[in-house]
Amino acid sequence: MSVQTTISPHNQQPLVSRTYPGETDLDVIIREAHAAQKSWSKVPVKERIAIGRRFMEEFKKMSDEIPLELSLQMGRPVSQGPGEIRGFLERADYMLSIAEPQLADVSLQDTDKPGFRRYIKRVPLGVVFVIAPWNVYKLCPPGYYFRKRRAFEAFSANATHSRKIYFGAHKGWRTGRCHSGGTFVTAVVDLCGSAPTCGLCVFYGECPGGRSVAESAATANGFTGVALELGGKDPAYVRPDADLEYSAAELVDGAFFNSGQSCCAIERIYVHEAVYDKFISRFVDLAKKYKLGDPTSKETNLGPVVSLASAERIRKQVADAIQAGAKPLVPEDLYPIAQAGTTYVAPQVLVDVNHSKYGRYDGGNIWPGCWIQKVASDEEAIKLMNDSPYGLTASVWTNAEKNPESEQAFLHIADELETGTVFLNRCDYLDPALAWTGVKNSGRGVSLSKFGYDQLTRAKSVHMKIKTT
Repeated sequence: MSVQTTISPHNQQPLVSRTYPGETDLDVIIREAHAAQKSWSKVPVKERIAIGRRFMEEFKKMSDEIPLELSLQMGRPVSQGPGEIRGFLERADYMLSIAEPQLADVSLQDTDKPGFRRYIKRVPLGVVFVIAPWNVYKLCPPGYYFRKRRAFEAFSANATHSRKIYFGAHKGWRTGRCHSGGTFVTAVVDLCGSAPTCGLCVFYGECPGGRSVAESAATANGFTGVALELGGKDPAYVRPDADLEYSAAELVDGAFFNSGQSCCAIERIYVHEAVYDKFISRFVDLAKKYKLGDPTSKETNLGPVVSLASAERIRKQVADAIQAGAKPLVPEDLYPIAQAGTTYVAPQVLVDVNHSKYGRYDGGNIWPGCWIQKVASDEEAIKLMNDSPYGLTASVWTNAEKNPESEQAFLHIADELETGTVFLNRCDYLDPALAWTGVKNSGRGVSLSKFGYDQLTRAKSVHMKIKTT
């Protein structure tokens, strides 16, 4: 058996170890999950929703414990923990609120012929195998699927098993405490193709891992479905009439939150030449005010990156970009804690970046910073925003409130962008009523919103000829 040890990023000390189950254990776990799912699917939706509400109440009781635990595991500042908890509960509440109508049978009574009755059932996929990342804390509770971004599978009567991708072994234990009565099977699953077959494999991570999972699922028994949420290189465009004070503050947060370690972090900002200098000045001023340090301190708003390897990779990428002609705007000496051999990385803002090389970088480079480029028009901005192998989110910043033509300009840009979500005057936000999805190398599949339940169920048609004479 192998052991995973979580290392606290800020002090590099072991925090917790978990032993992975062996191959024989996995077979037993998956079979138990299938048996549990059959029983769970018989529980009426209203009862499942009530259990979900009780889960939320238990989770709220842990609100004072979770921020520090999160910081110790992944380096996120404790000051940002309450926001994580609020977002978790907001999404859970919304997905619970729409579960009953979205999982109900689809009646065709209006078009049934005399003597016939037809309807479409929403049938759970069964056991769902989730390969989850370290950087989304409340991702895969056993049985429920209260993800920061997704619908939760249990309310469509599935059973969920998860494997965290390094660093986060303690997280499943915490969410498991919210479940009462041993209703749900908890497990770590390593094989897509285990028998009996899982109904869906959900992967979060970088493109090479996503391709590997898709290939494995393709050769598994039963044609296992795959949902992939991969990386992003999310762009923003600041138009001439944007509120620069507001836009700069929001975009700095979008780039630096969680040290930029988010699939939807802002990495590229295109600014119209009419406001470029003013925007750069304000953006850099705000970036310099970030306090990089111990994430367990309430004064810190920028913590370490997750590992020494990640820190070194980021430093090399920034150094390579500067060597190729990029200009750094934030002096590193403002952050004396950011030394080689540590996980502390100084935030940075780059200009004059080689777009053809670093603007399209295909390597999951999540880091505390971004680069900014001047553009002359909306059309140039659209072209550069689309010039990426990724397409998760994009944002446009313009004064649609005072200028109706700006709203029309936004709608045109939104139509042209190759992305899963387009924001107006905000970024890095997950609205549970909207579908969370990506295009190109950002993956496939849908989570959140009413469409999230479609990914977790299959259609089963019932055709009844009642009158035979």
